[in-house]
Amino acid sequence: MTATVFLAVLAAAAMHAVWNALIKVRLDRFASIQLMTIGMGVAALPLVAFVDAPQGRVWLWITASVALHTGYRLFLVKAYESGDLAQTYPLARGTAPLLTTLGAAAFLFEVPEPLAVLGILLLSAGTLMMSFRGGSPTSAVAGRAVAYALTTSLFVTGYTLTDGSGARLAATASSYAVWLFVMDAAWTLVLVLFLRGRAVVPTMLGEWKAGLVTGALAAAAYWIAMWAMTRAPIASVAALRESSILFAMAISIVALREPITGWRVVSAVAIVAGVVALRLG
Repeated sequence: MTATVFLAVLAAAAMHAVWNALIKVRLDRFASIQLMTIGMGVAALPLVAFVDAPQGRVWLWITASVALHTGYRLFLVKAYESGDLAQTYPLARGTAPLLTTLGAAAFLFEVPEPLAVLGILLLSAGTLMMSFRGGSPTSAVAGRAVAYALTTSLFVTGYTLTDGSGARLAATASSYAVWLFVMDAAWTLVLVLFLRGRAVVPTMLGEWKAGLVTGALAAAAYWIAMWAMTRAPIASVAALRESSILFAMAISIVALREPITGWRVVSAVAIVAGVVALRLG
């Protein structure tokens, strides 16, 4: 992984942590994450005129990605409803790089270098440790929350492999990203109306600024990731993205004044070691 790709993915990870912090608007979690998705499409829509339209099999990848992203969002909300956010989110995200590594090797015949594999393992271990120190020191993750979080990780793995493959097949990563964001937003609007009815529209419109800001940040972060996957192994990029947990921890400590615990220090050290190994690998 070149220095340019490495730094770009780290920047994307920081953006990912920021939009996750900003998504705490006054809506429920389902409406908030759907509003963010629609915001991604609104932010990308003006760029449609400046990128190539998808051709042939690229549409299949985009369609599959929209379906997988929908599953990801629905199960993530279920995980949030069933367990502590500080535990379920890292559990869902921390498992995904390991599954992505296996998936990339099995389906794309893409195996990272040994040092990169070490980095993926360290990043995943650090993220999972961060998960199990969530809540009180004696708390445990509810079984249902674990099931939802692990299912979420399967969807993360699925859309990561799909989007990495689609971006590589498309004319450019930018064209793939722009059309994916627009199509995902259009489908999400239909889904929200189907599940919640028209009554949700005025409520979401009241938070349109938050949706646009978080959507723009999320779109920029994921566009960088897809671009990076056209220039580096998908598994390495997927793992490096999870350093967002480290940025999220920094935000929680500095902005929210949350305490620094032993688990957090150990987790942070493992994540940083994983980041270094990925860079060297």
